Amino acid sequence: MHEQNGMEKPVLQELPTIRDRMTFLYLEHCRISREDGAVTVRDMEGTVYIPAAAITVLLLGPGTEISHRAMELIGDTGISTVWIGERGVRYYAHGRALNAHTNLLEKQAKLVSNTRLHLEVVRKMYAMRFADEDVSHLTLQQLRGREGARMRKIYREQAKMHRVEWHGREYDPEDFFSANPVNQALSAGNVCLYGLAVSVITALGCTPGLGFIHVGHEFSFAYDIADLYKAEITIPLAFELAEQEIPDLPNVVRRRVRDIFLKTHLLERMVRDIKYLLDAPEETLPDLMLWDNQHQFAAYGKSYQEKSDSS
Repeated sequence: MHEQNGMEKPVLQELPTIRDRMTFLYLEHCRISREDGAVTVRDMEGTVYIPAAAITVLLLGPGTEISHRAMELIGDTGISTVWIGERGVRYYAHGRALNAHTNLLEKQAKLVSNTRLHLEVVRKMYAMRFADEDVSHLTLQQLRGREGARMRKIYREQAKMHRVEWHGREYDPEDFFSANPVNQALSAGNVCLYGLAVSVITALGCTPGLGFIHVGHEFSFAYDIADLYKAEITIPLAFELAEQEIPDLPNVVRRRVRDIFLKTHLLERMVRDIKYLLDAPEETLPDLMLWDNQHQFAAYGKSYQEKSDSS
């Protein structure tokens, strides 16, 4: 297929905000290219055109080929691209999203680096799981124990409701199909949840690597955020589909998760929740400033004159 020169790189004001965009798109065994402002996806059944500015994250599975021109468009429009393994159970690499400023990134780094502030964010995260309880008096160790008990209870209740045998979260990252159906469904659903979390986090200008409950991994913050919604979204869905004994379980999970994301407006909720956790200010600074030890910031793009000690 002959590729067009396409449209010029859009300015930031022309791009839709992260909350206005679609969730994610999983592709495998296809050729990805571009035509003007659309990503084109071609396989043996034909070609599909997808407006680039409407996509939040692309999950690229086995057998995908992507052109340089497509990646140029993806980079210009701020699509997060994640290369994953078969059935979505392995992570290989991801591309950048379009960030205009570092305001939230600096706030995230400050909160992570200060023990007292770090603990405050962790408490916020646990409090969001226990909306009807006052957990402010619990220690971090007690909060972990309470969360563990909550998750075990959720798994037991879902197993009983859907008449699915459950012996715990057991899976082999190297062998997706060695797990039972409910664990396969959990793995496939959680990968989509992680992909959406990474996309929102990077689109807001934060980094997935600086987590609060999870630490030491390049997706630590994404795991923190995704864990806020598993009990509501991926766990009930996994047990529901496991009960139905669906042949093509991973693909069905991905489609159902996508529909739930849209129905529950999860992308918008993630934006609000991340800003709440990081105590993000409503106003943002210009994209580029100069650091100043007296006034914190100085204007960029102007010529400063040297001041004498007597001035």
